[in-house]
Amino acid sequence: MAFVVSDGAIRSLSRPGQPTLPRMTISDGRTIDYYELWRTQPAVRTWVSFLARNIAQLGVHVFDRAGDTDRRRLLEHPVAQLFEQPNPWTTRYRLMDALVHDYAIFDRAYWWKTRTAAGNGLVRLPPPLVSPKGDNWLTPDKFEVSASKGKREIPADQIVYFRGYSGTDDFGTSPIEALRQTLAEEFAATRMREQVLRNGARVSGYLQRPAEAPQWSDTARERFRKAWQSQYTGNGPEVGGTPILEDGMTFEGASQNAKELQYLEVRKLSREEVAAAYFIPPPMIGILDHATFSNITEQHKMLYQDTLGPWLAMLAEEFALQLIPDLTAGSERVYVEFNLREKLTGSFEERAAQMQTAVGGPWMTVNEARALDNRPPIEGGDELIRPLNITQNGDDEPVPAEPADEEQGADEPEDEDQEDAP
Repeated sequence: MAFVVSDGAIRSLSRPGQPTLPRMTISDGRTIDYYELWRTQPAVRTWVSFLARNIAQLGVHVFDRAGDTDRRRLLEHPVAQLFEQPNPWTTRYRLMDALVHDYAIFDRAYWWKTRTAAGNGLVRLPPPLVSPKGDNWLTPDKFEVSASKGKREIPADQIVYFRGYSGTDDFGTSPIEALRQTLAEEFAATRMREQVLRNGARVSGYLQRPAEAPQWSDTARERFRKAWQSQYTGNGPEVGGTPILEDGMTFEGASQNAKELQYLEVRKLSREEVAAAYFIPPPMIGILDHATFSNITEQHKMLYQDTLGPWLAMLAEEFALQLIPDLTAGSERVYVEFNLREKLTGSFEERAAQMQTAVGGPWMTVNEARALDNRPPIEGGDELIRPLNITQNGDDEPVPAEPADEEQGADEPEDEDQEDAP
């Protein structure tokens, strides 16, 4: 007998650790939490929000598995109603959008199973406010929520707990940790460029006065400096104009433009590194260096198959493990599935061609086609047109083919050439 060790014995093997503080050191003496990093770093916000919006857009369909090849969609089931309206103040889109944001930023997310005036409900708990508690190192026994008015402990069975991989812990490790060096360099480079561009004069450079020029007095030098600053810097009347110099002075340009500061290269590298950390094809948000029309189409399919596919499988299985059993009877075989059909069916022309090939003939009535163009129905337009050269199996009244005219050509005159032939 192989299954002999109890789960209690396994839980006693180790003690749970504590989740690390969601903060990152990006420069000497400066730390920033993950949420602030998402809020202020364009690359992180772009990719995380891209994931969240594309997953939240997908509908969540609930099915009852009737057999290996048969299923029935459930519209009035408690699970379907819960996803349709999680609580009186949150839509399904907003709840899923917040879930993906939390998971992508912190690698963990929390839903609180609650009772509302409308019935069962789900409420998002911000990850920075939640601390897993207990002696079970496999999964927390309870969760402590720390808010402005105190703390509250919530039993584990009242929480839907999403988390990623974290070695010996059960708290997940944010992908932002892998971007620590890249984001720190991006922060330092951005601050340096900001300082250079902020402190540079409108006419960037310096004035060179020849050594043989008459010596300036302190009063003359200060008068020239003030006149120059009032005319050619800031909001002066001659900003961008041509200065008139004296005593043989020359102007030496010393400006640094965006190209010399490698502004675009650094921003592009940062976006590509963040895209790699979240496994997203770069052309999805406009990095088109090696993109063509055909491979963008394929990468769009890859987005929902290889990038979002693991996300959707993870979420659906967590729903099945932690949420659906609370709302179903023991005999029901209920599961959820994200609706990818509208995203993967291709263009209208491709879909129409595939449908016609699959059914062997027209698959839309005249009135259905007119409705797509906002036109009124016509009489007789609800009949599906069937070409005369197509017959279904078991058709009791097949359309007969036109008989061939056996006597065709009997009355036609013979070729005159043949009549004259010897």
